[in-house]
Amino acid sequence: MIVTTTPSVEGKPVRDYCGIVTGEVIVGANLFRDLFASITDIVGGRSGKYEDVLQRARKEALAEMEAHAAKAGGNAVIGVDLDYEVLGQNGSMLMVSASGTAVVV
Repeated sequence: MIVTTTPSVEGKPVRDYCGIVTGEVIVGANLFRDLFASITDIVGGRSGKYEDVLQRARKEALAEMEAHAAKAGGNAVIGVDLDYEVLGQNGSMLMVSASGTAVVV
C-alpha cells in the first residue's frame, strides 16, 4: 500500500476516494524507562528507550490506518498527518494518531 503525506501519488491518478481513515495508538511509559530518561536528560544525550517506544507507536498507528484503508477498498492513503499527544496523569502516556484519505490509484 502506498502511504504518503502528499495530496496525490505522482504518476498515479486517483480513481476513487474511499474516505478518511485513522489509526491511533496509546502507549504508557514505565517507571524504569522514565528513570533512565531522567538521567539521560541530566547528563545530556538522547533517550533511546523513549525513541524506541515512539517509533513502535508510530509504526502501529500507520499499520492500523493502512488496515482501515484496505477494508474501505483503498490501495493507497494520501494526505497523511501524524499527531503526537501526551495524556494521562503527569503525562504518563503518549498517543500517536495517523490520519489520511484512503483512495484507489
